[in-house]
Amino acid sequence: MLEFPEGAPCWVDAMFRDVEGAKTFYGDVLGWTFGESSSEYGNYTQAYSDGKAVAAVVPPMPGVDAPSQWCLYFASADASATAGKVTANGGEVLMGPMQVASFGTMLIAKEPSGAVFGVWQPGEHKGFEKMGEAGSYAWAEVFTREPAKPDAFLTKVFPYAAEQMDPGDDPEMADMDFKVFSAGDPGRPVLGRMKMDDDFPPEVPPYIQVYFGVPDCDEAVSKTQKHGGKLHFGPMDSPFGRFAAVSDPQGAAFAVIDLSTTVGEMPSFG
Repeated sequence: MLEFPEGAPCWVDAMFRDVEGAKTFYGDVLGWTFGESSSEYGNYTQAYSDGKAVAAVVPPMPGVDAPSQWCLYFASADASATAGKVTANGGEVLMGPMQVASFGTMLIAKEPSGAVFGVWQPGEHKGFEKMGEAGSYAWAEVFTREPAKPDAFLTKVFPYAAEQMDPGDDPEMADMDFKVFSAGDPGRPVLGRMKMDDDFPPEVPPYIQVYFGVPDCDEAVSKTQKHGGKLHFGPMDSPFGRFAAVSDPQGAAFAVIDLSTTVGEMPSFG
């Protein structure tokens, strides 16, 4: 079982009006299989890759008309204490803290610039059983137009160390404002923060982009489009992998990345 330091991404789920459609889509694009839905917990259904839990899908709660979107959860040893830090530092608790039987305690919150995230205090459900590989969670980034707000907030709510990317002499990266947060001892990168530029339509709110690993980025994009999903950016080569930003047929945005196909020198951080 994987262990997650305070503030490390540990789980991801999404609400879909058409859960069976979501299962068909992600089963093909990411190779997931699905367990039995849990009727006592709102038909929450876990997704698996190679038999290991990697995510979950769930229908909306009665009366809730929210768009489909992926929610990333950060590990916490004390969800109530984390909720207090959220509100004390300009964030907003949208739901919880709420104990989910013996599985753990969750809350949903919003950082000051508007990106929504979850917090998970593990009980019997520890979180990802697989990550950083094809078919599982690989990385995440906060996209915001006001980077100073999440930068200050995240380092107060979680014990993060933060490093700013040095664009160096690359003219294509000169205007890129990108930061990486590390957690644990020794620290390891767990989250990125990207400033949204004018390429983002003004109606797109701040959000957290979740990256899922795939064996072939171009094939994953092709399958996404075959099912009626959309390509928003890429595929593009990078020192971190070949990636693309897409959305599924129900509008939930995410990214796919082939971590084995890397091009270029790693940027420096300081």
